Amino acid sequence: MDPVSQSDEDITDAGDTDHLGKMIREARLKKGWTLEEAGKAAGIGRSTLSKIENSQTRPSFDIVRRLTKALDLKTPQLFVQSGPSDISGRRDVTFAGGGEVQDTPTYSHELLCTELTSKRMFPYISTIKARDVSEFESWIRHRGEEFMYVISGELTFFTEHYRPLPMKAGDSVYYDSGMGHGCISTGDEDAKVLWVSLE
Repeated sequence: MDPVSQSDEDITDAGDTDHLGKMIREARLKKGWTLEEAGKAAGIGRSTLSKIENSQTRPSFDIVRRLTKALDLKTPQLFVQSGPSDISGRRDVTFAGGGEVQDTPTYSHELLCTELTSKRMFPYISTIKARDVSEFESWIRHRGEEFMYVISGELTFFTEHYRPLPMKAGDSVYYDSGMGHGCISTGDEDAKVLWVSLE
């Protein structure tokens, strides 16, 4: 029996979770943790974690959030939980400064509207801390498409198939997020952007 039981509402039907399961497994193995050790750190059961890693179930937003924190997974796109939902008329709100903060060496993200699960769009505001591409260990890439709007400051948007793109407040770009990408601030202050990821 799992050391931590989960209610039915914590797990939704399995779907296309191969990518998520693989990333979670790789992060766990990188830490040298067993399923039980990782599950305990995230507050979920061993068998639940095993099902997630083997794409046998689709974890809820809350479980993905706990795993991301426990395993030091800094890619915000891991929080995107898409899936079928027959519910309509849903609403979520984040008041100014009330988002969930997730820091990485290169970005500081404020996750918006985090209460809704089974959603396809994932909005967040990011402060671009990186000042040189050498600060990135590798290209950022994930499934889906992405929209970025520059709220303030200046930055350069790098992609693996295009020339570096200088951007300033008011500029926006829509791109395939499977294409390697990354941003660095180039102005006196760290640039701030709105990102909306769509899986």
